[in-house]
Amino acid sequence: MAQKALKVVLSAEALPAKQRIAAVEVVEWQPTIKDLPASERPTERLLENGATALSTPELLAVILRTGTEGRNVTRLAEDLLAKVGGLHGLMRSSVSAICTHRGIGKVKAAQLKAALELGVRLRVEAPDERRQVRSPADIADLLLLEMGALEHEQFRVVLLDNKNKVIGVRKLYEGSVNTSIVRVAEVFRDAVRENCPALVIVHNHPSGDPSPSSEDIRVTGEIVRAGRLLQIEVLDHVILGRGPGRWESLKQRGQGFD
Repeated sequence: MAQKALKVVLSAEALPAKQRIAAVEVVEWQPTIKDLPASERPTERLLENGATALSTPELLAVILRTGTEGRNVTRLAEDLLAKVGGLHGLMRSSVSAICTHRGIGKVKAAQLKAALELGVRLRVEAPDERRQVRSPADIADLLLLEMGALEHEQFRVVLLDNKNKVIGVRKLYEGSVNTSIVRVAEVFRDAVRENCPALVIVHNHPSGDPSPSSEDIRVTGEIVRAGRLLQIEVLDHVILGRGPGRWESLKQRGQGFD
């Protein structure tokens, strides 16, 4: 919380001592992290109480480490999140875009992007804690944070084992998802190679609206029919929008699935 301090402005005229104060103005004073008690410093709080005890701006402050003149690192993180629209906005922002914010240089921007990417990879690459897909919400939870931040359309295949646990996620295409681009053989290539009995197809809509187009439905039907011939079950086609809860399941909508 910013505190108030008095700034005394002296007149240049030679006046008696009691009359030399020409004006008094109130200015904002920002305490630095070092000015705060240890119990309020983000790094010390993390070491003492664990990362879950920190707010999102405080976690970013630990990564950024230092603030700028007149703005401590927690305030810097708060301002950054407000300007980009939270963590989803930060995921969508490029390094150069992040660097336009006062107090954020290339090194700090790179640190932020690296930390976010590690979080994304952790959700997919923990082999001993493979996620089990029980519903399309599980797919959205796995990929929405990353794919919802993309500025271009991307098509992926989620490979599943016989217990519907995620074996891996393969990116196949970038650009508009339509029948002229999607080759059914490529959709099933890795599933055949790794002997996967099931998969889920996923793509995003950069517009933010996850409603399926007629082309999305047509492509889904072709892939589902090919899966039956190959004896690989296509469990769903999930379309991701932008932001929490913004996704659609074509299986739930009964579109592209008999």
